[in-house]
Amino acid sequence: MPNENGFIYSANVLEGDSMDQDVESPVAIHQPKLPKQARDDLPRHISRDRTKRKIQRYVRKDGKCNVHHGNVRETYRYLTDIFTTLVDLKWRFNLLIFVMVYTVTWLFFGMIWWLIAYIRGDMDHIEDPSWTPCVTNLNGFVSAFLFSIETETTIGYGYRVITDKCPEGIILLLIQSVLGSIVNAFMVGCMFVKISQPKKRAETLVFSTHAVISMRDGKLCLMFRVGDLRNSHIVEASIRAKLIKSKQTSEGEFIPLNQTDINVGYYTGDDRLFLVSPLIISHEINQQSPFWEISKAQLPKEELEIVVILEGMVEATGMTCQARSSYVTSEILWGYRFTPVLTLEDGFYEVDYNSFHETYETSTPSLSAKELAELASRAELPLSWSVSSKLNQRADPETEEEEKNLEEQTERNGDVANLENESRV
Repeated sequence: MPNENGFIYSANVLEGDSMDQDVESPVAIHQPKLPKQARDDLPRHISRDRTKRKIQRYVRKDGKCNVHHGNVRETYRYLTDIFTTLVDLKWRFNLLIFVMVYTVTWLFFGMIWWLIAYIRGDMDHIEDPSWTPCVTNLNGFVSAFLFSIETETTIGYGYRVITDKCPEGIILLLIQSVLGSIVNAFMVGCMFVKISQPKKRAETLVFSTHAVISMRDGKLCLMFRVGDLRNSHIVEASIRAKLIKSKQTSEGEFIPLNQTDINVGYYTGDDRLFLVSPLIISHEINQQSPFWEISKAQLPKEELEIVVILEGMVEATGMTCQARSSYVTSEILWGYRFTPVLTLEDGFYEVDYNSFHETYETSTPSLSAKELAELASRAELPLSWSVSSKLNQRADPETEEEEKNLEEQTERNGDVANLENESRV
């Protein structure tokens, strides 16, 4: 209704009154288009259902686990395995610790060399040729620091030399030599292990960006593709797959991010790969599969993640390498297959990695594997029933004819017996 000024109240009907009118009246009332500022001022719950909820990954596409450890109170456990802790550090922190360890040891022993010279009085007899110092040509802390570096790194320029008149210096020389060797072994070993880590080898092991579901040999299968970009191969390569999905038990216990094995050929040996060219890994969706009851319409509604793990030994170093990737529901394509990438050339096979991630659509039923199995069983029952019924129908006339023949024979036998009795009489 218009008010006293002649204006119509239409904004108040936007949320409350319009909803009541939509319920009571069969005629749909279309809301007018609002400007951007007015749309931004609307409650967020109106547009929340329209936007897709972002799925949080357990393992990212590059293979890194999206898990952070918090509230770890027993931090001393990291120090008990200090070698692994240093190897796991980032390069900038590892290099900083590498430089700091050597610098601190040089400064520490340089300070001790300077204290020995200061206590013995070598600093007061620098210009005295008759005085035998502990270390020749050591005239301050800087020269003591340089002598410490020469001793620990075994450089030996020959300008500063320890004399035999200084037993405390000889003992310190032995201690610094032994501790220096230990520090060198620890830090150089740590750097060698970090440099030779096979993590970078996993960068050349690639997974397809999508997984596909289609028919293969009359069975519904989940498939993804793996490949190796290097000419040096992965030895003893094997593939595994895990389904990450929260579940609730029959007792009401909620298990977040429950891990379920996905069979990719463990019992048949198909999980052990000869990864020379790209291979398509297939998982048959059967009764033991977690995708047994999932159809094409139900797949986008599922909150699940498939984690695939490729393991093997690097041929060049013999170290174990592991590459990981994952697929969420939006990355699983129903009714698609992978484009072939292997072609036969003149005397060799060529792999076209430009088509590695490409797929093409194929005819695939939208039903789940369970529904397909039920349809197949229903299709077989009438067939077997009709065959057996026809066989029974064919057998019935034969039995009737046999019964008639038996009755005729009994009648004839009875007539013959009567004639024989009459003749005897």
